[in-house]
Formats: sequence, C-alpha cells, structure tokens
Amino acid sequence: MAKLAARNPDSAPGDWYVDTACIDCGASRNVAPGLVVRRHELSVFARQPATSEEELAAWRAALVCPTASIGRTAHGRPPRGLYPHELAPGVFRCGYNARSSFGAHSYFVRRDGGNLLVDSPRFTRELAARFEEMGGLADILLTHRDDVADAGRFAAHFGARLWIHAADRDAAPFASQILTGVEPTAIRDGFLAIPVPGHTRGSVVFLLDEQYLFSGDSLAWSFERDDLQAFREACWYSWEEQTRSLARLAGHRFEWVLAGHGGSMHRSAEEMRARLIDLVNRGSPCSRSCSQ
Repeated sequence: MAKLAARNPDSAPGDWYVDTACIDCGASRNVAPGLVVRRHELSVFARQPATSEEELAAWRAALVCPTASIGRTAHGRPPRGLYPHELAPGVFRCGYNARSSFGAHSYFVRRDGGNLLVDSPRFTRELAARFEEMGGLADILLTHRDDVADAGRFAAHFGARLWIHAADRDAAPFASQILTGVEPTAIRDGFLAIPVPGHTRGSVVFLLDEQYLFSGDSLAWSFERDDLQAFREACWYSWEEQTRSLARLAGHRFEWVLAGHGGSMHRSAEEMRARLIDLVNRGSPCSRSCSQ
C-alpha cells in the first residue's frame, strides 16, 4: 500500500497522492493521462480528480501501479470491475502490472475458440477469478523477454499454451510453443505473430483481425507528442534492426496500438501507416524517458 508519510510533495494537494516508492514505469500515466503526470522522473497527480470519470481513472491508476505507490487519504475500497478494463470490443487491459516487468501493460482478448493473454500481469486471485468468469485462457503470448512476469503461473492455472520467440526463450523456459525466424506466423484464424527483432532479439508483435496491434516494447503512442514512438534508449539488442522491423511492420494494416510500455491509441489504419512510415523515416524516435 502507498505510504502517506512518503507522499511525494510534487503531487497536487488533496486526497489522491503518489509516494516516493514510484519506479517511473509510466503505467499510471498511461491509464490516467493528464491526471497523473511525470515530474522529476516520478509520477505525481497533476491535480485531483474533478469528475466521476476521473475518479475511476485514479482508481485504475492505483490498481495498475506495480509498486502500490498510489494512495488516498480517505478510507474506501476500489469499485468492483475496474479490471480487466475493456478498451475495444473484446479487448481488455488487465491492470495489476508486475514490478518484474517494470510495470508493463498486458491484455486479455475474449475470442471464440479460446481467450488470449498478451504478456502477463501479476497473478492475483481477483484477476484469475475474472479470467475464469470470462471463459479462461487458451493461449498466453509473450512479446519479448522483459514482460514474462507471472505468465508461467497463469499458464499452469488455466492449462494454457504459452508462446515466446526462440531468441528470448531462456526468459520463459516453461514455454510450450516456440516462434522462430522473422516471418509472420498464424497463431489461429485472424491472429498473427510478427517477429520484430530490435528491442530484444526475440521481440514479437501480435496482430488481431488487422485491427489490434499488441506491440510490446517495440512501438507505442506518446500522449505528449500525439504520435507513434519507439524507445531508442531502451533498445537492448539493435536499434538498426528495430528500425528495419518497424519498416516491415508498415506493410500490415492496424488501427490500434496496444503497448506494453507507453500509451495505447486508436486511429484510422491509413493514419497509423503514415505515422509509422514517418517514424521510420525520421530515424530517431524518442527515448522511453520522454514517453512515460
């Protein structure tokens, strides 16, 4: 739980606050943009919630925080059903981000033929129960080695297949399904695994119905710049290879970017393609530090 005695003095006065245990992962800023902001390399409340919608956003920010650094002085429990949070029909942000994945977002997809989990949140009884109510999990898909978190525990609990690229397999030796090479692989009808080496050697994005791109740490939306971005200063394998991977990705149609780190956004497929091509052509996408 957040510690009032460690309240960050940069947070706006009032009920809601962020303590100094924050690790600057940016997750709370992604789910409550404008309400939670970055100051002196930590998250703080820019102002107190002013509407019922902003109050819900503050609760979602609290439940997404991997260090439980968001608190409030008033007593009370969060409303039920905040997570999984439906962002689009059948596509949900899981919340309960894991510190072991530096607060990366994960996503639940309700799907005929079996539900999907892209990357992993923390394993909690509450979240596992919600997944059970929604039909369980058939497949867990890892975008890269950084965001494994409790994927193995979810796979064991639900008897789900777990996917990762061979180049990052040592981060999830319990994976049952191994992707190889750089060519796209159909996981099932309408769901494509697209290797995008760069951020890590085994980075993969997953494309659902040519609409939803689950992009891991390879691509994200910047609310500050109102544009697509990639993270040059957080590229652990090869920036040149990542740039080539993003250029290939421009050949695929998508309308949503659903990122592990950074923001998520919906725009037309034409706009997303144009912005991605521009990002590649600029050759110098901003670092993670400007996105969170």
